[in-house]
Amino acid sequence: MARHVRKGDTVVVIAGNDKGKVGEVLRVDAKAGKVLVQGVNRVYRHLRPSRRNPQGGRIEKEMPIDISNVLPLDPKTSRPTRVGFRVGAEGAKERVARRSGEVLSVVRPKKDKA
Repeated sequence: MARHVRKGDTVVVIAGNDKGKVGEVLRVDAKAGKVLVQGVNRVYRHLRPSRRNPQGGRIEKEMPIDISNVLPLDPKTSRPTRVGFRVGAEGAKERVARRSGEVLSVVRPKKDKA
């Protein structure tokens, strides 16, 4: 199933504690319906000293958020937009921004009929 967000997209968070933050999608977990966005939903992991990490301390890292809480940015207007799908002139399926009609990415390249 095609998703409205892909790895590498620039997205804006539309709900939750980090509402309004913008970041790049690092990972998409389609099965769980989660995305990992750079700089969003940061938490601390407390580590005790060990051989691997002799000093211990706190490590800050991103945690996944629900895919429904993000929208991609329109490349033309730099505003959040919904995503539509269409078949392009060459027969390739494309993701398009609903606001401007700008192509976000190609989902599936043109099929060759042989």
